[in-house]
Amino acid sequence: MSLAYDHSAWHQTLAARLDAELRHAHPRTVLEEAVATFGDRLALVSSFGAESAVLLHLVSKVKPDMPVMFLDTGMLFGQTLDYRRQLTALLGLTDVRDLRPAYHDLATADPQAKLWQTDTDACCEIRKVIPLDKALAGFEGWITGRKRFHGGARLSLPVVEQAQSGQVKFNPLANWAKADLDAYMAEYDLPAHPLVAQGFPSIGCWPCTQPVDEGEDVRAGRWAGSDKTECGIHVARAPGSVADVGGDI
Repeated sequence: MSLAYDHSAWHQTLAARLDAELRHAHPRTVLEEAVATFGDRLALVSSFGAESAVLLHLVSKVKPDMPVMFLDTGMLFGQTLDYRRQLTALLGLTDVRDLRPAYHDLATADPQAKLWQTDTDACCEIRKVIPLDKALAGFEGWITGRKRFHGGARLSLPVVEQAQSGQVKFNPLANWAKADLDAYMAEYDLPAHPLVAQGFPSIGCWPCTQPVDEGEDVRAGRWAGSDKTECGIHVARAPGSVADVGGDI
């Protein structure tokens, strides 16, 4: 039995135990336990999107120097980049890391930046999955902003789980509804993403994000008109592909 297997098996056991203990806990309690367990081997992945301020604010109160991984795909809305700078300064986050696709990958597979028109999965792989995989390679645990009320595969989202890569993933907001997020934003007077007021409840890259009508699913504007619902960083892949390590936050 290899050491790598032993380590992965330990993470699996740990994730199951922590999920049982924290499945009804307040998000701050989940974060505190994550930090106590992994310390500097823990990172947050944030899109600085429509609902990101809540988790970023919680992290700023628990561990403001936690590494925050921000996927700058080169196709984000300008408002998202502005929001990233605004929240980072406002919350006093000291280690926000901008992750960008490798120049070689773009030059080889998407030289005209039009891959999204023909293969959105491949576009996400180059611009999100691969950069995040590399960035998280040195961490044992990481935090996402996913929530069950987003629907789809997220309906059964645990609070703590094991990633396909073997790392432990924490989803502190899994149990929270939209009303909980809104109440937290109001309580701490957190600024909203500028596009929320324009009908964008979930925000990704500009070519694949559009506003939604009232009453529609929160993520209905992501890859609208296709069967795609996730960018790939939270989706299990076939053996030999890039490891599952990453995302919406």
